Amino acid sequence: MPTKRRKPTTNGQRHRSDQDDHDLTKDEPEKNLLDSKKRTGARNNQGRMTVRHQGGGHKRRYRTIDFKRNDKDGVPARVAAIEYDPNRSARIALLFYRDGEKRYIIAPDGLEVDDTVRSGPNVSIEPGNCMPLDNMPIGTTVHAIELKPGKGAQMARSAGTSAQLTAREGKYATLELPSGEARRVLSRCRATVGSTSNPEHANVELGKAGRSRWLGIRPKTRGVAMNPVSHPMGGGEGRASGGHPRNRKGVPAKGYKTRKRSKKSDKYIVRRRNEEKKG
Repeated sequence: MPTKRRKPTTNGQRHRSDQDDHDLTKDEPEKNLLDSKKRTGARNNQGRMTVRHQGGGHKRRYRTIDFKRNDKDGVPARVAAIEYDPNRSARIALLFYRDGEKRYIIAPDGLEVDDTVRSGPNVSIEPGNCMPLDNMPIGTTVHAIELKPGKGAQMARSAGTSAQLTAREGKYATLELPSGEARRVLSRCRATVGSTSNPEHANVELGKAGRSRWLGIRPKTRGVAMNPVSHPMGGGEGRASGGHPRNRKGVPAKGYKTRKRSKKSDKYIVRRRNEEKKG
């Protein structure tokens, strides 16, 4: 799905690129699966800003996504539509189950209207089917992966991402994640076959500052442009570089490790994302 360029009638149009929405088959969302979404503008209950660079943007409504799919085992579902979701980068698919229920799932790449998807331990290895990692052959590409059985998908949910099942030993399965990290997950955890839809999302250029504001992203001020009282990299005569990169609280950036040494999930990581593959 390539990106679209516009006629360069203005500077904003000249540098802008949009997604080709030919894959979308429905304009309006399913009303029964909508919920309200409250916006805080990054303010706490006292009205004070707690996170910078957030606020404004277009009003959104939340699409209720079925991340578990464990209560529909054995019930086939027809893909009724592929839709846009303003709350995530991937597309979502509207499913009509044979028992009459309607649900949204994250749409896998290549899923089309009128396709049939299933969930359960004994379903076929086809895009959109959901099953435990224990029932998948080694080498399967998956997305929407659980970290705890029954909790729902937490990993590989954004546009164009996927993980690969590389090994299985005992009660654990090893997955190679998009970052390059190799991680063990319980084999009872579920995942969906295939990679997520909308892989061209990363190639979109916003083109102008106003489009960031539509997304709820406020402007950022460089630390080197501030005064010394406002940022560790501020001050100096003329265009000073600011010294070693760090954030407002003085924590170094660009290579400084901030992961806790005693983090409990360390025992599940087989290979770090920045380590070279062996063999």
